[in-house]
Amino acid sequence: ILELANKYRMDSLAITDHGNMFGAIDFYLAAQKAGIKPIIGSEVYMAPKSRTDRGGGGEDAAYHLILLARDETGYQNLMKLVSIGYLEGFYYKPRIDKEVLAKYSGGLIGLSACLKGEIPSLLRQGLYNEALKAADGMRCILGRENYYLEVQENRIPEQAEVNKGLVKLSKELGIPLVATNDVHYPTKDRARAHEALLCIQTQTTLDDENRMRLQTDEFYFKSPQEMKE
Repeated sequence: ILELANKYRMDSLAITDHGNMFGAIDFYLAAQKAGIKPIIGSEVYMAPKSRTDRGGGGEDAAYHLILLARDETGYQNLMKLVSIGYLEGFYYKPRIDKEVLAKYSGGLIGLSACLKGEIPSLLRQGLYNEALKAADGMRCILGRENYYLEVQENRIPEQAEVNKGLVKLSKELGIPLVATNDVHYPTKDRARAHEALLCIQTQTTLDDENRMRLQTDEFYFKSPQEMKE
């Protein structure tokens, strides 16, 4: 991916592993060697209520939220939050909550995340007013300049509808939009290999119709031209 970033003349790249920062050091060193500015982040799991609440929801008892370290303070706070997720909030996944995010929000930039984020999830349910309150609440926690609504293009029908809602929210609340690329593998032709990797990770097979999978083959590292389109 770093080679592709250089090929596309991109000067910076973020890493946002799910719920952890395990890849951060290797990524940081490799990015510096490749002449790419490394942005350290995490796609954290947010408990719907309290991180100590273990009731109901099972594996889906968490929303996604992108956090990026803006500076040294943000990096320190991100490490604290990820650690708290494991030590205090673990329920199927390492989870944090809005209380602890408010305590360690300094130096962090937040993005509303993919379809599993809180705001996209509310928009998918047709709960626009609740999504509006949630977006305003996140802006209050992270600060006016540090929160963005995240639009993606991945050929998932629900994403197109959610994007419309995010644009409306952006206009109504004055929260800026950012177009992102959710990267799970380098090139489009690796989508099938990624499916096999998920099977190994989740102890299932490609023959299993109920296996965990991404809905399309659009989760690859797209060129600037593809992103513009």
